[in-house]
Amino acid sequence: MLKRPAFIVALALAAFPYCAQAETAVVIPPPQAAAPSDGKDAGLQTAVLAGGCFWGVQAVYQHVKGVTSAVSGYAGGAQKDAYYQTVGSGRTGHAESVKVTYDPKQISYGKILQIYFSVAHDPTQLNAQGPDEGPQYRSEIFPQNEAQAKIARDYIAQLNAAKVFKRPIVTKTETMKASFFPAEAYHQDYATLHPYQPYIAINDAPKVANLKKVFAAEWREKPVLVGEKMGE
Repeated sequence: MLKRPAFIVALALAAFPYCAQAETAVVIPPPQAAAPSDGKDAGLQTAVLAGGCFWGVQAVYQHVKGVTSAVSGYAGGAQKDAYYQTVGSGRTGHAESVKVTYDPKQISYGKILQIYFSVAHDPTQLNAQGPDEGPQYRSEIFPQNEAQAKIARDYIAQLNAAKVFKRPIVTKTETMKASFFPAEAYHQDYATLHPYQPYIAINDAPKVANLKKVFAAEWREKPVLVGEKMGE
C-alpha cells in the first residue's frame, strides 16, 4: 500500500468528516470452533463475504497471508442483473461481495471471519457501511457449505453473547450457497490502483492499516492482485 501524503488525507477528512469512523478497528476473540474443512489435507477453499463497498473488503484480504485470490463481485441475486449500475439500484437482491480463495494450510476459515468482523467492515450497520447506503451494501456471509454456515452462525452468536460490539451484529448468513459473479474489470484492485482517491484514503486505506496493526501475523506486505492473475 502506498503511503498517503498528509495533505491529501487532511483534504479528504475535511470533505468527508463522517468517514473517520473507518480508522477504528475492533479487536475481537477468534471463533471457539474451527470448520472441519480447515483440515491440513484440504485443498484451496472459498469464502464469499459482503461488507459494504467491495473495494475495501477486497483490499483487506489481498494483504492476508494464505489468500491466493480476492475478487470483487456480486452475490445474492441473478446473473442477468449482476452489473454495477443495476446492482446500485438496490432492487436486485445482490450485495457487493468479495470471493476470497485461501489455503487452509496457511489460514483457517475462522481467521477469515475474525478479520471480516474486526477490520474489514462494521457488522452492526444495517444495509449501510459508512457513507454508502442500501441493501447492496449489507453485511452478509454466503457460506459455501454447511460447515461454513455453522461456523458463521455460531461465531455471530458468540460475539453477540460477549457483547463485543456496542450494538447487535446484523450480519446475515445465507442458508444456501449463492452464486458469485465477478464485478467489472475496473472494480478489481481498485484500492491499490487508486490510493489517493479521497474515498479510498478515508474509508479503505485505514482498514488495510488496521489489518497490519491488529493481525500482524497474518499480514502480507505485497497484495495478491486480480490483474496479476490475469497477466496484466
